[in-house]
Amino acid sequence: MSEPDVDLPESVATAWGLRERPGKGPKRSLTLEQVVAAAVKVAETDGLAAVSMSRVAGELGVATMSLYRYVSTKTDLLDLMVDVAYGDPPPPRGTDEGWRPALARWAEANVAAIQRHPWLRHVPISGPPIRPNQVRWMEHGLGTLRGTGLRPSERLSTVLLVSGYARNWATLTADITEAAARSGLSPEEAGIRYWQHLDQLTRGTAFPAIRELLTDWAENEEEEEFDAEWRFGLDRILDGVEVLIRSRSGTT
Repeated sequence: MSEPDVDLPESVATAWGLRERPGKGPKRSLTLEQVVAAAVKVAETDGLAAVSMSRVAGELGVATMSLYRYVSTKTDLLDLMVDVAYGDPPPPRGTDEGWRPALARWAEANVAAIQRHPWLRHVPISGPPIRPNQVRWMEHGLGTLRGTGLRPSERLSTVLLVSGYARNWATLTADITEAAARSGLSPEEAGIRYWQHLDQLTRGTAFPAIRELLTDWAENEEEEEFDAEWRFGLDRILDGVEVLIRSRSGTT
């Protein structure tokens, strides 16, 4: 027996196309899609801090107050911008695809979305996924774990864990890239300089773990592949999930 319907927040119902925002006054000359697209354009061009109702209205050539006929608050506008920027999720898990490669592919798509739109990392998370694209991303994420024997709550927790790692990784690397650019360096050059500085500052016996790390790298001269640290972290998360799945199925 299905639960009775509850009143949806106006912004959510509008995003799903279930109703239009009511409005008084002259006939509206814009669409919600145009308003959100203009806001995304501002963020892409000048960063998230530049997004304001007045700036977006200026981009559209309308009065600021007229935007409130389409979105109730700036928070609603930001949530819609995120949904549009993430866009379509990666293809769902294939019939012959294992859960692990499917979930890894889904995680990498999360990182790629933030890399395409770095301003996304600055938008505060205002709640669980509820807008159209967000819900589709969650659906595809959960779908990677079908048939694994994990309980529904465990599947959800796994998706949250993986998406959180992806967001953190994408945020960290974007921050480092932007900081390097402000110094006139490439990320690789900034990384080399960091380790040189750390080597200079930790000489002696006060930081044995760091000295061991630096010595090991110097002796082995290993050059890690691009995003090797990302893959290492993701693989360790998936290793843990795999142990849980095996415990559910009774295999070793």
